[in-house]
Amino acid sequence: MGEAAEGPKEASSYTIQANNEVYNKLDFNDEQEREFASRGLIAAPEKLEIKNDQGKVVWSQAAYAFLDKKAPDTANPSLWRNAQLNHYYGLFKVTDDIYQVRGYDMSNITFVKGNTGWIIFDPLMSVECSKAAKQLVDEQLGVFPVKAIIYSHSHIDHYGGVRGILDMENPEQFIKDNGISIIAPEGFEENVVSENVYAGPAMARRAAYQYGVLLEPGEKGRLSIGIGMGQSTGHTSYISPTDIITTTGEKRIIDGVTMEFQMTPGTEAPSEMNTWFPDKKALWVAENCTGTLHNLYTLRGAQVRDGNKWAYYIMEAQSRYGKDAEVTFQAHNWPHWGNKVIKEYMTNTALAYKYINDQTLFYMNQGLTQNEVAYKIKLPDALQKVWYTRQYYGTVAHNSKAVYEKFMGWYDANPVNLNKLPPVDTAKKTVEYMGGSKAILEKAKKDYEAGKYQWVAEVTNQIVFAEPKNQEARNLCADAMDQLAYQAESGTWRNAYLCAAKELRNGSVPFINSGGGEDVRKKMGSELMLDYIGISLNSDEAQDLNFTANLNLTDTGEKYLLTVKSGILVYQKGVESPEADVTWTMPKEGLFTILSKNKEMQQKFHQDGNKELLGKLTDKVVIFTPFFPIIEP
Repeated sequence: MGEAAEGPKEASSYTIQANNEVYNKLDFNDEQEREFASRGLIAAPEKLEIKNDQGKVVWSQAAYAFLDKKAPDTANPSLWRNAQLNHYYGLFKVTDDIYQVRGYDMSNITFVKGNTGWIIFDPLMSVECSKAAKQLVDEQLGVFPVKAIIYSHSHIDHYGGVRGILDMENPEQFIKDNGISIIAPEGFEENVVSENVYAGPAMARRAAYQYGVLLEPGEKGRLSIGIGMGQSTGHTSYISPTDIITTTGEKRIIDGVTMEFQMTPGTEAPSEMNTWFPDKKALWVAENCTGTLHNLYTLRGAQVRDGNKWAYYIMEAQSRYGKDAEVTFQAHNWPHWGNKVIKEYMTNTALAYKYINDQTLFYMNQGLTQNEVAYKIKLPDALQKVWYTRQYYGTVAHNSKAVYEKFMGWYDANPVNLNKLPPVDTAKKTVEYMGGSKAILEKAKKDYEAGKYQWVAEVTNQIVFAEPKNQEARNLCADAMDQLAYQAESGTWRNAYLCAAKELRNGSVPFINSGGGEDVRKKMGSELMLDYIGISLNSDEAQDLNFTANLNLTDTGEKYLLTVKSGILVYQKGVESPEADVTWTMPKEGLFTILSKNKEMQQKFHQDGNKELLGKLTDKVVIFTPFFPIIEP
């Protein structure tokens, strides 16, 4: 290895052998999923690239034109096949009066035709993408008014493009004037606003690895992530629901279309629901069933999902609707047709999540630790051969760790691990004990040549943390990451390995969020904002900050008593104190001036008492950026 940064390596003989063995494990002659992915195509542009108003490409299928051939040595053939299926894009007919635009974003947008207009499910992540999808529908099927929009669950790729559908200056007023329903499951807005706020910057940085935003598509680069090709990078938006579904079995008849809803909270999202169309014998399964094993834990970071509940609600859906369903369709990937196929599809999907949940607990109760379970647990042979339970997005290994975490937490009961040294300290002592970086690298190179890539990545990363500028160690660690990526069946694992390799070779690259988010920010409740101010407060440097403040919010009528002691913020709702050091009177938006450190705007607020305290609090707030080192200290 040279001292200069290098580029991605070719596949090694070990990687080529591992990828060739995939052909013997799976039935590549079984093309049912490919046939379903391509069935019903009505129209598609020859080249799909969606741009924003500044001309920047925010979504491209053209970038994946290289997929039109056999898998190269640098890609797991199973993941390559999944990428080919997700590369099918355009307007598709699902069944009579139900259409989907697929491949225009990470998720699908669905159009259900009523007597006079459209009922639209999950309007994608980006405004630009949903606008392009709607334009395709208008061109091919005619222009009809929107009668309802339905959000299946509380993840941004299922609501963020809504203003591309209601493309006007004041969509809320248009909704009200035209009687348009915006339907969502109970808890939807609360979870939209809160899920990515408390740990938002950290999640954004980690998402860059999960979705491969630092990578270019290619044989040595980004492929699909199982549920789609990846994230669009356009402007995001939000419009609040007007109609909340709270109970399984609730029905709505909109524009002549009857829909029955099934609540599935705590599955793929904290707030989620399926929808049954009895007149069409069609079951919308949201993101509870897809073309891949999904995540009980997502690599970007999120609360652990419940595999037991996930399986339960799938089987409940089958009990309620399975005997009549002739097609299932969902927010990602492609539909499944035929009652027998559907029953098998739903059962196999439920079995995968139930097995991971139960078998992890089985091993856990025999004393296996988190990592031991992850290396031991495998899906039963029959499920391993099912294409839609393959590990393109979630994996059995990291999902089992999620189950372990859910029931047992981080501690493995070994007291050595109660208070482990920080990574840099551990790395420095490890390198010292192993004879220094030069000796380690000599051994690691031999292990690399022997195909022991996981160990090489682990041990050379210890050198990187002990000696961050050791480019030889960084390069060898990156080389090992390349091979792990090329062998990975999971698109998210591949992305993570390749992003790490890129940063090891070239240095960490700041990640910039795409535009949008203002609509969601406006929906943040007062207490959520106060909580986030507390999170953003550098308490270590504010230990001498002690005061109480009455907070009167003029637009919401809420009153709070804030107590800051030793730089820690707590509050009481509906409480005022005549002995408070200061009283702040402001609209709810004023709380954002603390988070944004906008002292000029704060001068407009009415303050009674010590007028220096608002500025002192603001000084101790940190504005988080979605960038920090991951693969290096």
